[in-house]
Amino acid sequence: MNYTPKDYARLIGLPGFSEALLKNHFTLYQGYVTNTNKVLDILGLMARDGKAGTPEFAELKRRLGWEFNGMRLHELYFENLGGKAPLDRAGKLGRRIVEQYGDLESWEKEFRATGAMRGIGWAVLYEDPANGRLVNFWINEHDVSHPAGCAPLLVMDVFEHAFMLDYGLKRADYIEAFFKAVDWAAVDARLR
Repeated sequence: MNYTPKDYARLIGLPGFSEALLKNHFTLYQGYVTNTNKVLDILGLMARDGKAGTPEFAELKRRLGWEFNGMRLHELYFENLGGKAPLDRAGKLGRRIVEQYGDLESWEKEFRATGAMRGIGWAVLYEDPANGRLVNFWINEHDVSHPAGCAPLLVMDVFEHAFMLDYGLKRADYIEAFFKAVDWAAVDARLR
């Protein structure tokens, strides 16, 4: 069963994100979907043909994490964009953040600082289902650094393709636009 790219055209016209930036980003995402399907197909053929013990199989297995997580992280990212309302302090997520961080501003300051760190990657608010803790993580590459068993709630792409066309090196300006565009209802719905 192949994966199909989702349509995020509803985001065209989103304040702070040019049409060119979004269309480029959608094309990049579609490449992750295509490559996930290709890698899975080739791995299936190799396994069927008795080549699962080869170095080529091992390298493709490692590559699968990059392509698959690139696909999924972009889906989560696009799906948590498009909102206009601020985070509801009285909502489920708002209350949990305040419980753990003292107030929304302290959490947001840390999340923004995580996203502003030098390097490429992702800033992700995860929920640890083992104890309900909310933690801001830096994910350097798609296929590494994900906290095992944790659920991503808010996903912010901070690879250059997510902002340089519109903001150049001004990552903080992109982060500001991102926070104005978060669909907090979608993020809140990801909470367990």
